[in-house]
Amino acid sequence: MLLTCNQLLELKNIQLQPLQADQPMTLNQRITITPIEVPHRGEYSETVAFIIQGPHQRVLFLPDIDRWEDWDRAIEDVIKACDLVFLDGTFLAASKLRGRDMSTIPHPTIEQTITRLAPLPLSEHKKIHFIHFNHTNPLLQDGSQHPVVEGLQKSGMKAGIQGQLILL
Repeated sequence: MLLTCNQLLELKNIQLQPLQADQPMTLNQRITITPIEVPHRGEYSETVAFIIQGPHQRVLFLPDIDRWEDWDRAIEDVIKACDLVFLDGTFLAASKLRGRDMSTIPHPTIEQTITRLAPLPLSEHKKIHFIHFNHTNPLLQDGSQHPVVEGLQKSGMKAGIQGQLILL
């Protein structure tokens, strides 16, 4: 049986909680989340990243953003304030979408992000995991020898792994 959102609300299967940008919300005694508004396809609603704070780690979860330059904060500063970082890795490189103008597609490529974050020390690079891969992304192919995949490996940054567990 499929339930619509209204049915889930009416049956009290879920309870919606309003979130305020940049205001932490306590989930339980050990975990808070802080939504951070990011620029991404705002025609229907806002898009947010989350800072997830546990007793031992602070994690950034940012699966969608239009462009780093469009954000009201520097991604470098946010990375420095976190222990683990999960970033939008939808597309590997502009060359992977032949026949499409990447400037019209809202997502920084992994290649662009690696280049932007290159000045950060290796200790910051090791925090970064790319997620939210498009089906065309060579990171989904075992043994991909795309130069950007090789650059990712050399940078110290990683591809996220489905089912990866994070102890907060």
